[in-house]
Amino acid sequence: MWGNIAIAFILAFVVTFVTTPYTIKLAKKVGAVSEEKEGRRAHRRAMPKFGGPAVILGFLVSTIYLLIVMSMENTINLFGFQEYWKKLLGFLVGILIISIICIVDDIKTIRPITKLMGQLLGALCIVIAGIRIDGITLPFINLPQIHEITSVLLTMAWIIIVTNAINLIDGLDGLSSGISVISAISLLVIFVLNGSSLISIVLITALAGALVGFLPFNFTPAKTFIGDTGSNFLGFSLAVISILGSAKTYTAAVIVLPLIVLGLPIFDTVWAIIRRLIKGKSIKAVFRADKGHLHHRLVSRGFSQKQAVLILYGISAIFGIFAVILCDSGIWKALSFLLIVIVAVAAGFNNFSEDKTGNEQYECTQCKYIYNPKFGNEKDGIEKGTKFGDLPDDWTCPVCGEGKDMFQIHD
Repeated sequence: MWGNIAIAFILAFVVTFVTTPYTIKLAKKVGAVSEEKEGRRAHRRAMPKFGGPAVILGFLVSTIYLLIVMSMENTINLFGFQEYWKKLLGFLVGILIISIICIVDDIKTIRPITKLMGQLLGALCIVIAGIRIDGITLPFINLPQIHEITSVLLTMAWIIIVTNAINLIDGLDGLSSGISVISAISLLVIFVLNGSSLISIVLITALAGALVGFLPFNFTPAKTFIGDTGSNFLGFSLAVISILGSAKTYTAAVIVLPLIVLGLPIFDTVWAIIRRLIKGKSIKAVFRADKGHLHHRLVSRGFSQKQAVLILYGISAIFGIFAVILCDSGIWKALSFLLIVIVAVAAGFNNFSEDKTGNEQYECTQCKYIYNPKFGNEKDGIEKGTKFGDLPDDWTCPVCGEGKDMFQIHD
């Protein structure tokens, strides 16, 4: 098994790492570039947003190669009673549907409702293929078998929620891809501990490998974005693979552990829906973008883009470790771990929450321009002594035009 895991990871990593530079060139030719909209993006210049196809290619090449090899070795039986061939075909069709719609969106931009219809169609393919949440078993809830209609609705809801959760958290360099890596590795450990199917282990490993191959180009300062194609693929794949890996185990792993692993993006998405409904007072408001996401709030408190991303990585890792401990050692050890982490963070809260917008000098991660509050920037009307945090939200680097989010404290 470990040999297959190593192959799945390395092959996906290499393919994605090698092909990503080509997608950067292709993005500029087809017009798949990200423009600044309403001050929501960290970058003020056009950025390629076509990294998704490279991640998808790395994932598919690695997965298809291993499925062929393992079938020839009789390590797996795709045509047995589990009918994995049917499930994998449904998964592939779902990926193709979502990818085609999102590629069009990355190039020309389409309405959110159109993307939602594509997600629903992709989720329907998964259900028809036989990938479903069949039951949930918890300490206080014992539902090893649920009604077929409930199973279908719950499965589709899970896929739509996770897909959009990863898509909505894609707001800073390396954020959605990094959190997806952490989630994938956490699920991999849980699958191994749970004795999940080898196919689900290979799939989640290939996904992690493809993402690690993409991160060097996406982490701040990014050379390319993963785009809607990539973020929708990540959410869709994590949702589907989590069902495949948890199916038939009849433990808390059925939806609950994946729910914990993906807790950060799911919480951010649910809160965004509630926030927009309250402010907009209509269903249409749910589809209106805003700057209320967790990463926006961290940046608004004075953290640099890199600091905000690393903080959210840490929170996501805590969720993943909590789920792994819960799976391996039970609820009490998991809760005690969480309690220790909370106490440690609370003890150092003053250090983390101290004013990040004081008189420190800030450096642009793109062009290395340094903003010094002592001198300000009189050409742009910024008076001497103006703290970095007091600069207008739409202030940009006077050299390269990047936004405030692309600055970090100069050592």
